[in-house]
Amino acid sequence: MNNASRFEMLSRLRAENPNPKTELHWQSPFELLIAVLLSAQATDVSVNKATDKLYPIANTPEAILNLGLEGLKDKIKTIGLFNTKAQNVIKTCQILIEKHASEIPENREALEALPGVGRKTANVVLNTAFGWPTIAVDTHIFRVSNRTRLATGKNVVEVEQKLLKVIPNEFKQDVHHWLILFGRYTCIARKPRCGSCIIEDLCKFKNKVYPDE
Repeated sequence: MNNASRFEMLSRLRAENPNPKTELHWQSPFELLIAVLLSAQATDVSVNKATDKLYPIANTPEAILNLGLEGLKDKIKTIGLFNTKAQNVIKTCQILIEKHASEIPENREALEALPGVGRKTANVVLNTAFGWPTIAVDTHIFRVSNRTRLATGKNVVEVEQKLLKVIPNEFKQDVHHWLILFGRYTCIARKPRCGSCIIEDLCKFKNKVYPDE
């Protein structure tokens, strides 16, 4: 995909959704961090169902520690891998209290040092909570970027670096939200909805799928 097509693609996605938001429920950087940590290999819907019950009771590091590991597990047991995630959340809360005065650090290295927090989670927090022009590449963005030829790469880091290089600055703040939603609802994995896609004519995917096929 050339630069003109990239600009047109992103312009259309922006026109359709000028102010994209994460579908995770959050009201503070801490709530966002925990929600993203819990969302690994789980749907946003399942995470929201759990955090909608958890956050009214415990939405600070101290409050979650007061719940204890078993209490936290009980609140998030409907989420996949909840045992490991609960352990990571407890450890993360301890570190936030001890090293960061219970605040979420606006620093990639500090975020990635938290248990269960990888590059993608750090990128989401830096972008969504702090307004950094980072691009969090998940399975949806990896698929969409390679399928459309917006930015190709063999792994998520390659795709992230390519996106950061080719995406115009005016789109970087919102592009990962657009691409996640596009991959979740239109350019889906098994049978992309090419017939109802607003960037079909720009997409370089060779095996387009249409409703009557």
